[in-house]
Amino acid sequence: MKKVLKAASLLLIIGTVISGCSGNDKNTWSEDYGLSDIAFPLEEKVTLKVMTQSSPLAPEDPNEKLINQRSEENTNVQIEWRNFTGETFAEKRNLAMTSGDMPDAISNAGYSDYELLNLADDGAIIPLNELIENHMPNLQAVLEKAPEYKEMMTAPDGNIYAFPWIEELGQGKESIHSVDNFPWINVTWLEELGLEMPKTTQELKEVLIAFKENDLAGGGQTIPMSFIINDGGQDPGFLFGSFGLGDNWDHTVVTNDGEVKLTSSDEGYKEAINFMNELHKEELIDIEAFEQDWSTYVAKGQEGRYGMYFTWDKANISGSNDDYALMPPLEGPDGQKNVARTNGMGFDRSKMVVTGANQNLELTAKWVDEFYDPHQSVQNNWGTYGDEDMQNIFEFDEEQNMLKHLSLEGTAPVELRERTSVGGPLAILDSYYGEITTKPDDAAERLDLMKEVMVPHMKAENIYPKVFFSLEELERLSTIEADLLPYIQRKKAEWIGKGTVEEEWDQYLEELDRLGLQEWLEIKQKGYDRTAK
Repeated sequence: MKKVLKAASLLLIIGTVISGCSGNDKNTWSEDYGLSDIAFPLEEKVTLKVMTQSSPLAPEDPNEKLINQRSEENTNVQIEWRNFTGETFAEKRNLAMTSGDMPDAISNAGYSDYELLNLADDGAIIPLNELIENHMPNLQAVLEKAPEYKEMMTAPDGNIYAFPWIEELGQGKESIHSVDNFPWINVTWLEELGLEMPKTTQELKEVLIAFKENDLAGGGQTIPMSFIINDGGQDPGFLFGSFGLGDNWDHTVVTNDGEVKLTSSDEGYKEAINFMNELHKEELIDIEAFEQDWSTYVAKGQEGRYGMYFTWDKANISGSNDDYALMPPLEGPDGQKNVARTNGMGFDRSKMVVTGANQNLELTAKWVDEFYDPHQSVQNNWGTYGDEDMQNIFEFDEEQNMLKHLSLEGTAPVELRERTSVGGPLAILDSYYGEITTKPDDAAERLDLMKEVMVPHMKAENIYPKVFFSLEELERLSTIEADLLPYIQRKKAEWIGKGTVEEEWDQYLEELDRLGLQEWLEIKQKGYDRTAK
């Protein structure tokens, strides 16, 4: 019966698409070309219609990117892109799946697991298992080398509904993703004031006071510490490790006994909030830290106003100069020193979906499989070589058949890559470095810093993995998190500013339980236990 209902749902979607497109078919799926046993380049050019999102820094038309131009030349598959930026993409993507404007595929899709399973249940996107098995040798080769990704791609019903993005840079604690919010401190100012790198939270407070009192930026422009509260890599949660479990972007850690915990209900979290409030009362925290956006954050950093800030790569905020260095984890008042690991890894299971309207499945699968060729994956992820109109990421060594990263020449890494790369489904394994490509200089430097500065102080042996929950579990999690997470974030910002965490803590814990914390922990624990097996 369920198969009949799904088939009916799919027919309804296709019917909606057809009726919604009368008189205007330029944005709907491609015609059926009747192609089979396909080999590239095709004898005659065909078109696939793909929706995507890209950075505002990139060309509005993705076909202006050299990577895509080469892909078309090599395959004879022309892509009619519908490209959007920012919040517009999610709106257009969702509209396309319901209003009769369906493309063949959606790249850089950005779907949550909940959305993936709902779309699959409705037949709006299709299972990819057979396409991968029959038409995608490059992706199969990746999964043979790293079989753990196949498990992460596979939904609880056994189907794969999206093509993944995979980027390996280090393993375990030494993964480049182990900590997002590196704390960068102005060592030039430390030197000018004759101060040493702080080793304790109290020493950090004294250093920030010295930055403020000596106004080294001049004209009252000095900002001792800045951050963007509740914003992943820009959040100050790194400092919370000096008081207990620490904190990370999803407030979830796994103890070495395998217990899933919410960082924000830990007693040490309260003590960390108290410390942050001390800094706030001393006027050591940027007054805009609770509301500023990325562009404002970057602008002040580029003006050299920060004594300390948090982000993934300092080059994106203060440039590649030597004014800032990574501050090691600090010892708290009770001797606690811990680096909380981020539950991140270079994996996104929903980088591209194929819609139920697509009539050229073999063609689409083989076109996508080109992206999993090692040399192509490297370029799609970072950028390309031989572009005469703009700065290149790589040079291509024909003798070694290797893509070698060029110097960024002072350009912020994120800006150059967003202008030239295409993202989407791809795979870069650690085994590619030294054979297919070199490591980016900034990544190699970050990996060294991670190993030397952070890893020795990581107490947790495991992170919370990429659990693929069932639709029922996801429905409960999303319902609980809709109230739970905003409440946690609001109180975090409020307490740092107002200093009322002590008198409100017990009430706060009661509210977390009322909002469903215990059920949330139970679902998270079950997901962890079955994945860990």
